[in-house]
Amino acid sequence: MNPKKTRIVIAGGGTAGWTSAAFLAKHLSKSADITLIESSDVPTVGVGESTIPLIVTFNDLLGLDEAEFMQSVDGTFKVGIEFENWKGDGSSYIHSFSRPGREFWPCNFFHYWLASKPNCVSDYEKYSTATMAARQNKFAILPNRGLVYAYHFDAAKYAQFLQTYSVKRGVTHIDDFIESVNLDEDGSITSLSLRSGQAIEGDLFIDCTGFRALLIEGALKTGYEDWSQWLLCDSAIAVQTRSTESPKPYTRAIAHDVGWRWRIPLQTRMGNGRVYSSEYLSHEAAESELLSHIEEPIREPRVNRFTTGMRKKQWHKNCIAMGLSSGFLEPLESTSIYFLQRNLIRLVQLFEGDDISFTARDEFNQQSGKEMVAVRDFIILHYKVTGRKDTPFWRHCTNMSVPDELQHRIDMFKASGRVFKKEYEVFNDFSWAQIMMGQGLMPDSYHPFVNEMSAQELREFLSTIENSASRFVEGLPSHEDFIKRFCPHPSPPDGC
Repeated sequence: MNPKKTRIVIAGGGTAGWTSAAFLAKHLSKSADITLIESSDVPTVGVGESTIPLIVTFNDLLGLDEAEFMQSVDGTFKVGIEFENWKGDGSSYIHSFSRPGREFWPCNFFHYWLASKPNCVSDYEKYSTATMAARQNKFAILPNRGLVYAYHFDAAKYAQFLQTYSVKRGVTHIDDFIESVNLDEDGSITSLSLRSGQAIEGDLFIDCTGFRALLIEGALKTGYEDWSQWLLCDSAIAVQTRSTESPKPYTRAIAHDVGWRWRIPLQTRMGNGRVYSSEYLSHEAAESELLSHIEEPIREPRVNRFTTGMRKKQWHKNCIAMGLSSGFLEPLESTSIYFLQRNLIRLVQLFEGDDISFTARDEFNQQSGKEMVAVRDFIILHYKVTGRKDTPFWRHCTNMSVPDELQHRIDMFKASGRVFKKEYEVFNDFSWAQIMMGQGLMPDSYHPFVNEMSAQELREFLSTIENSASRFVEGLPSHEDFIKRFCPHPSPPDGC
């Protein structure tokens, strides 16, 4: 049998477009003909230098060689995110990707730690191999994912890498400007008219046009759900600098009087950015503050304005929004590329060719919507539970009402230390606990199951885990040494 191939047309390149092209070319090569249209005259946003662990699985699904990939994208490894000054007192904590301590079915490990009556929350770090590795700048890829990790990389080089991958697998690449989107009587997209005069027809269209959302919103008027009442930041300034330090295996998120600042270490440079609310801080002041904290810039700072939220339907008619066209959450937990890759996996799972059913679209929208709302609440949590009241911005965040589901989680954790991961969520129970305790929200009690241990047994149990974590990290190489052996960038730092 030679079934008719579905004509998939991807509008836009960059990270979203070429990631989509690569994944669909890999997994739908017998079912689809794929065309990507991008204009070299239209700049890409270039977000996504920091990721979370799904990308390791995603790369495996593409069949990538990890060392080759990391060399090509100037990559470093990431075991978590360090949050600095989020309580306004200069303290820091790390949200690690690996589960601290051990897993127990009745309750999270931190209940045992709480029962030991610790002196301070930072004491919890010594039970986490990932956090200790981060603090000591150590890393290695280990059997059985002994350290759960993700990547830092150059987003432009990532897109270039996937472009080469995609074209080799038959993706048609057209460099042209999309002049108009053509619809049929039903309101579905039939073709894209290009500046050159071509009209590219398709059965399924992927909108990767970024914040412009040329297809999903410009043509189909799908609508947007605005979340800025909870997430005040609406602007980001990004700038790259030459690297002046050995790369750390974690992202840094440093809170300021208004919003926060990131530092993302690559092999040959440092990614820097400032996320802020234009209602509380001018662009000029934000840029000046950012430049005062960084090394020699390689490029001019670039500003992005955004409205936090998501498309009311990420799959509407015969168009699917991917990347920034589907919605946006600030990069506090590095989820932009996660949403893109998760939706591509979801699309392949639901793919029915050009015979698109309502049930597939509804399932896609339901799953992607729940997932994005859950991450939204996780990010709101960072602003809500700081306890900061030192500036108007933080007073607003601390005092604001939050979505009911999030408030329920905060109340339950405060009362009993209980927190649960729902099936559609990316962040685990231990992630929620790390953020809440790291920012000063400590439970009033712990699970009574812990009392099955005597005080002596509890001390010995915690000591065993602490010693095991310490020995584990002691045996790791430095992050820098591991990179030099495994995936050194081909160009020296001066050539970046």
